Amino acid sequence: MTKTTTMLTVAGIAVGGLVAYAVYFDYKRRTDANFRKQLRKDKKRVAKSQASSEASASSNGVDVNELKHALETVKQEEVPTTPEEKEKYFMAQVGMGEQLCAKGPTFNLPAALCFYRALRVYPSPVELIVIYERTVPPPVFQIVMQLTNMDVKERVEGYYDCFPPKVMNVAVKTIEVPVKGQPNTSTRKKTLVCTKDFEAGELIYKEEAIVTALDSDLQGKGTHCNHCLRSLDPSSAVRPESDRLDSAYCSTECLDKAKTHSQSLLFSLDSPLPAPLAPTILPAARAARDEAQQAFADYLKKREKAAPQLVARFIARQVSAETAKMIPGSAKGAEPVLTDGGDYTLYDHLERLRYLDLTPPEEETKILREVLQHALPGLEQFVTEERHATYLGGMSYNAFGVYFGEGRDDKPEPAERPEDVEKSRTPLGTQKQVGAGFYAVSSYLNHSCIPSARPSFDKGTAELHLIANRPLKAGDELTVAYVDVTQKEGESVDEARRRRRIELVRGWRFACTCERCAQESNGSDEEPAKDESKVSDVVKRAEGV
Repeated sequence: MTKTTTMLTVAGIAVGGLVAYAVYFDYKRRTDANFRKQLRKDKKRVAKSQASSEASASSNGVDVNELKHALETVKQEEVPTTPEEKEKYFMAQVGMGEQLCAKGPTFNLPAALCFYRALRVYPSPVELIVIYERTVPPPVFQIVMQLTNMDVKERVEGYYDCFPPKVMNVAVKTIEVPVKGQPNTSTRKKTLVCTKDFEAGELIYKEEAIVTALDSDLQGKGTHCNHCLRSLDPSSAVRPESDRLDSAYCSTECLDKAKTHSQSLLFSLDSPLPAPLAPTILPAARAARDEAQQAFADYLKKREKAAPQLVARFIARQVSAETAKMIPGSAKGAEPVLTDGGDYTLYDHLERLRYLDLTPPEEETKILREVLQHALPGLEQFVTEERHATYLGGMSYNAFGVYFGEGRDDKPEPAERPEDVEKSRTPLGTQKQVGAGFYAVSSYLNHSCIPSARPSFDKGTAELHLIANRPLKAGDELTVAYVDVTQKEGESVDEARRRRRIELVRGWRFACTCERCAQESNGSDEEPAKDESKVSDVVKRAEGV
């Protein structure tokens, strides 16, 4: 892997996570004169040591096994947790690295390990790598990149050893999917399989939504909780003091969770940072934030789509999870437990999922960036047009519709063209849902017109219960229906098949290749439709998907 590719890989995994610790670092750089002075001094010393080291630097690399052993040793070391400790640790490692560089090529590996340790706690790894590339002796920099590459590769390849949690009784497996119309050709795709036997009607697992979005026509009515989507009596709904969406909640617990996860950052003037870190907000800044939030709320009402709100809430929850880590004892509940060990963030889960190649309206990206900028200055830089498109494509492809019982019958008919109507994975049809949710594990459930399982929301909330449709053996693939696959009264087999296949192409851009569709085709030759969903280049290279 080239140096550029490695940097992009780190950008995707580390920077994409919106590490809010960067806010603290930027604050220190802007307000603490001694901090800025020390950082500049360190950079100058490293640059000076480079000049004396380059002349005698050896072009010989370090043995790979030696690098692997060194990397494992560093990974076993405890990493500071508080911002102050990380700052001190960072400065100490950079200083030690520069001193070792000055001693000559014999100390290249120890020096690189110091710079690598500093990289582990720096809030913006790519920014630091750029600095290293300009200031660290080339042989040492190459070793740093080798260590980074090994670490990233291990994280990517080891992910599915930790995910999903074994208690959920499922695992992610790679399967070969035949390409219709191309004999002896197939593509690789991730799917979910059960790890134990289940009887028909048995619960396979339960999963909480990472983020949810209430349908736009229900927003502000007080009939459903804005967090868990539970049905409400408007007269008993819990209302926040400040909220741009006129949200309602079923309990103070849901209100508190919503504020912690996303509401405080996106739709209220409360500080998105924990109290000990919350800065004083000047009246002008408060007014600007209020204006940005109102513009975003108005935009969501105008668009009447769930995906833009799911994206914003997902970003906000990432920030919440990372800022909580800055205060000892406050991280519990901020980030869902989605793995059995492993240091993985919410972005790590989204990055590995399939997504649609979508282009968000320029207005949408601009408004979201302004909301983030006025909440935490500097946060907006992470929402580039490309990253926003990937987030939007991920939510659009993977979101499930939340419905209760047989679903509702009062959802307004969409005014858009059928091909532009937003769809979510809902066996009863998107028109029956009250809202949408994003689920890390359930996102791996592929579609089938004869599904082996079904999502259920019989708890009355957005908690997804996966139920077996038929007896299943360990290793069987778990599939669900993304659309209503029942044959309606008065509908022929061909008409029903055509309807559901059109919906799948419009919503997820693939032609179903399930056994039922094949049997009902009557052997007719159809134009093969290419699966237009995508996987990130980083994951594709590492996993061969």
